[in-house]
Amino acid sequence: MAASFDSAPSRGRSARPVGTVTRGTTNTNRLRRMDRWIAHALGPALRSAAAPPTAVDLGYGAAPWTAVELAGRLRAVRPDTRVVGIEIEPARVAAALPYADPPLLTFRRGGFEVPLDGGTAPLLIRAANVLRQYEESAVTAVWERLCARLAPGGLLVEGTCDEIGRRHVWVALGPEGPRTVTFAARLGGLAQPSDLAERLPKALIHHNVPGRPVHAFLTEFDRAWAAAAPYGAFGARQRWAAACTALAGSWPLVDARGRWRQGEVTVPWSALAP
Repeated sequence: MAASFDSAPSRGRSARPVGTVTRGTTNTNRLRRMDRWIAHALGPALRSAAAPPTAVDLGYGAAPWTAVELAGRLRAVRPDTRVVGIEIEPARVAAALPYADPPLLTFRRGGFEVPLDGGTAPLLIRAANVLRQYEESAVTAVWERLCARLAPGGLLVEGTCDEIGRRHVWVALGPEGPRTVTFAARLGGLAQPSDLAERLPKALIHHNVPGRPVHAFLTEFDRAWAAAAPYGAFGARQRWAAACTALAGSWPLVDARGRWRQGEVTVPWSALAP
């Protein structure tokens, strides 16, 4: 496949990318749960876009697997979707070049300024395991900067997962700001929902303490999970769905059983915001 590498600054854009280098840890299929949710949530906007939509994998890491996989999953929804992998470390961009497939998949150097040709506004910016290394005080400014780059109807998906993608928590934001928080897990290895607490995004992880909404949510989720133990005889998915059904009595969940059976549950940001 042909390579595409453009590290030179565009007119009006700073030559120095905004941000700092991450550890770069990555694995194949690490972000499959997040990608599955994105394809569902963003599907209508992808299909209705007048021109080929652009998606950004921001901070894809030391290897380009997550960008390659995102491209494949979004093309299943909209075949002409263009994915741009952006990394701040030049060596990582160079290593990704053999996997480029212009114009559908390209790689370039950059950071939170999200350098795209012609002022393109992306329909998606995915920033997975990027902000975890930053101070919490930096998160709001980064969110605002990235949201300002989105196309109308676009999404910023920012969150954290473990090394092999068993446990995820992410925030979905629109141009106006944060909308929802999604918890997703491989249910077969989950002892209780609060095990996901270690993967809370930077904006929430330090607020998982008594008296804060995210702690109250996870505590009640654990209670619902324990009460749903009899459903475990029918499988972990049935137990998770039963726990979510009980949770919906006191928390404003925004999804339904079809998503719960995928090992997900989504809550409005306003319900968990610090």
